[in-house]
Amino acid sequence: MATARTGRSGTGGHGGGWERGEAIDDTQMAVLVAESLLDRGELDLPDVFERFRRWAAAEPKDIGIQTEDVLTNGMPWDLAAAVHFNSTLRAAGNGSLMRASTSAVAFAGAGRSATMDAARRIAALTHGDRAAWEGTAIFHELVRLALGGADPLAAVPDALAHVDAEHRDRYAAVLAPDWHPDRATEANGAVWPCLGSAVWVLRTTGGFEEALRAAVDLGGDTDTVAAVTGALAGARYGLTAIPARWTEPLHVPLPGSGGRVLRVGDLVDLAARLAAWPGRPV
Repeated sequence: MATARTGRSGTGGHGGGWERGEAIDDTQMAVLVAESLLDRGELDLPDVFERFRRWAAAEPKDIGIQTEDVLTNGMPWDLAAAVHFNSTLRAAGNGSLMRASTSAVAFAGAGRSATMDAARRIAALTHGDRAAWEGTAIFHELVRLALGGADPLAAVPDALAHVDAEHRDRYAAVLAPDWHPDRATEANGAVWPCLGSAVWVLRTTGGFEEALRAAVDLGGDTDTVAAVTGALAGARYGLTAIPARWTEPLHVPLPGSGGRVLRVGDLVDLAARLAAWPGRPV
């Protein structure tokens, strides 16, 4: 469920300002969602938003422009995203999708309706455009099915049937078996081509490492496409499919959380607790 800077294959190099194995905003926000669910025992949206707000105020190395605007505009949790959307009319970025791995695991046992509802609620904290809600809901459902042993690709048509009608055709296009990222009409920083790209990678590769490399090679918003791909591939192939050379240096700093840094053992424990989490959406 983590996205980290690992350096290009064969270089071992670090990204600008990033340590090798240092997790970025995708994973940091996913951990914040997970810890809220576990600490509160339910989906407490004001609590999730407050954790996001503290994190943003601590100036993380990487944060999406839209997410930062929403988390720093001074509005309360239930108005901040709507105010941003109403003023910009642009809120369909992939920021709500990139952080959804942990909530997808937590709600996987609650069934389709509950997991898709939870995805929409969490997405709406920072993204006022329903397109972002629906993409995150599809992602939740595909992770749920993969964790249950089903083929998430075969289940795409059924998941689409539960998407808001206004956005169903858009997602049906990018999730179609014959779609290719080259056919995207928007950059993959938007939520639907981001999800479409991740599903395309899952459809055209045969393992976790191959999937992640293919996601990065697509270019564009590579870290987020890789985060979404990694969550789907992880749910499909399992923890043992992830190369140890990727997990050994992994560390997740959490700005705004007292200097805590999570390592791979902490993340595995977090995932196990989420898988056993008994909570339900409010």
